[in-house]
Amino acid sequence: MKRIIISLLLVILLSACSALDAVFPKTTEIPPSGTVLFTDTFSSAESGWNTWNQNGSYVIYQADGLRFFVDKPHLDFYSKPGYTFTDVRLEVEAIKIGGPDNNTFGVICRMQDEKNYYAFVISSDGYAGIIKVEEGVYQLINSESMEFAPSVRQGEAINYLVVTCQYNFLKLDINGENQFSIQDNSFTHGDVGLIAGSFEEPGVDIFFDNLTVFQP
Repeated sequence: MKRIIISLLLVILLSACSALDAVFPKTTEIPPSGTVLFTDTFSSAESGWNTWNQNGSYVIYQADGLRFFVDKPHLDFYSKPGYTFTDVRLEVEAIKIGGPDNNTFGVICRMQDEKNYYAFVISSDGYAGIIKVEEGVYQLINSESMEFAPSVRQGEAINYLVVTCQYNFLKLDINGENQFSIQDNSFTHGDVGLIAGSFEEPGVDIFFDNLTVFQP
């Protein structure tokens, strides 16, 4: 009789624990800092990044990299691999291979959709900024305008970008030097991505390679 009662109590207890798990699900364990969450050398067009080809402008896999060519003024192109992350540190090489120095190119984090994300950008004439796109509205959130950044290698040069999005902390490092460290609470998770754009002059030609996403 005691065994029957004990068995019934165990069944009731396990049922209660299952109900509690449904109400309070177990939290996902955060990987250790430095864990590689995603990496891509763009050597295979099957790795999932969006590609475009519209009226002479394109985003394509080429020569083991991802190439952005923007052949219209005042136009941004982005590409993303299709993941969802919370906190990330993203590292990538970005190379201007042609077109005007008055351009923008860089890294996206916490992309909800094409109208909601953070973009960390530099220009080939030596400026940098952090942009928040919210409901399709662009806003520089590091200052009122793009700031001159001495660490940017101007012209047709390779720039090594490191972006950190952790909690509400946003950080942009350019070629090993910290440029901006700010806070913003708008987005907490989303995809990563790459972006390049033009101002008045078209023909912006940017090549990205060796991208790695780490747990910060």
